[in-house]
Amino acid sequence: MDLSLLIIFWYGILHAFGPDHLTAIADFSIGKDSKKTMVITVLFAIGHGISLFLFAKILQSFHIGEELLSYGDTISATVILGMGIYLLYVVLTDKIQLKKHMHNGKEHIHIWFGDDHTHDDRLAKSSSFSMGLLMGAGGVRGMLITLSAVGSGNVNFSMVLSFTLGVMMIFVGFGVILSYINKNLLNNKTNLKRAFGVAGVISLIVGLDFLLGA
Repeated sequence: MDLSLLIIFWYGILHAFGPDHLTAIADFSIGKDSKKTMVITVLFAIGHGISLFLFAKILQSFHIGEELLSYGDTISATVILGMGIYLLYVVLTDKIQLKKHMHNGKEHIHIWFGDDHTHDDRLAKSSSFSMGLLMGAGGVRGMLITLSAVGSGNVNFSMVLSFTLGVMMIFVGFGVILSYINKNLLNNKTNLKRAFGVAGVISLIVGLDFLLGA
């Protein structure tokens, strides 16, 4: 692999450890089974990579000042803050529902918000992809700095692929940890509410910290 691609791959790994990214993945993955958690983490990484690629291409074509670039960080912070507020809302208003039943001798747990029980997970999947797209705006400045360090600063598909693979590796690893927690700890409503409450508070803290620092 070319040295520049290795640098981009390593940058993706470091970028993925950002508290805003891990917080967003946790918010979407709490209570999900292993398969759904993996799909969510992968879609988030893909959305993030696509967003960074598109924004970087735009910034290459137009001269945009540092002040305007900072709005990307503001978008990411606002999204995380909004998620925190929503999670705390569903906890405080007791909107979290949990139901256990058996399928082929195995216990299944269904978790949903509100009164209507649905098995449709398309919203969570599309939301995680959209979240990755939105939060990609917050990583544009770092991406451009890295590209400048490795050479011409021209963004191409191989660079974005390397970055996305680096991000995905960390996200999937984090998803494995979340899957273990979901399976072994979040099997009753009390623990589930606590988990969503903790995730909501962390989201508020991370969102406010990023928003004030943007």
